[in-house]
Amino acid sequence: MRIRPETTRVAVVIVNYQAYDELRNCLSSLDPVCPQSTIVVVDHASDPRSADALVNDFPHVEVVRKTTNDGFAAGVNHGARVTTSTFLLFINPDCTIEPQDCCQLADFLEAHPDVGAVGPRITNADGTIQPSARRFPNFTTAIAGRSSWLTRVLPGNPLSRRNLPLRDLSRTAPVDVDWLSGACMLVRREAFDAIGGMDEGFFLYWEDADFCRRLEKANWRTVYLPSAHAMHVGGRSSRHAAIAAQEAFHKSAFRLYRKHTGTLGHLLAPFVFLALQARLLFMKQVVKARR
Repeated sequence: MRIRPETTRVAVVIVNYQAYDELRNCLSSLDPVCPQSTIVVVDHASDPRSADALVNDFPHVEVVRKTTNDGFAAGVNHGARVTTSTFLLFINPDCTIEPQDCCQLADFLEAHPDVGAVGPRITNADGTIQPSARRFPNFTTAIAGRSSWLTRVLPGNPLSRRNLPLRDLSRTAPVDVDWLSGACMLVRREAFDAIGGMDEGFFLYWEDADFCRRLEKANWRTVYLPSAHAMHVGGRSSRHAAIAAQEAFHKSAFRLYRKHTGTLGHLLAPFVFLALQARLLFMKQVVKARR
């Protein structure tokens, strides 16, 4: 059952988990686009008092209250099912975007019917760029991915540049990429439906890489549009369960590997699994040390 019939071109879908303060900032940034958009919050493990306050303060927002936490991909799919717009803006609750940037993304999809997903330049709160446009992961990603030690210490090394190729703040021209961060992504509903939406086997993390890989296989383009901008604080939901988030990250990484690897990759899967488990143990110790 859909929330209501609509003629808007963009439906905003926000999957929330215990990030109500950040969610309010997100919804406030979206306020000016309300007449042109439907906004749906899928509120996992919903807190009744916080959800009631959201409904009172943002009466134009549809809040879908869930007593369980079904994962990000499942939340996105639920939000998509209850809307009918041409485009779907998936945005994290700790992310903000200005109306003109949202419109710019939608205008780009309208002008390029072969593009399935488009994403803006995403920055941190301090203005530094987040590497939201990426190459599909390979064996180098474990040591030179977005959050790896090598990338933090030597961001310009060749392996990190391979995985995170678009870090130039001065770039404005659109460019085709392998995949985009799900923190802020505008998706054509036709493409979303054609590949069956998000894979709900990914509870958290890597579902965006899998989604864009399936778009590519279905002959849809994925484009990075740095002239549009969003700001992302990051990690506000996972902080409530840091160890569980690490476990989900590594489980999803292995699922992504198994799902898209070839024959040789399947033969190497046990070794990849052990390597990921070793990394998980290390990251758990890092999390504990930070407490």
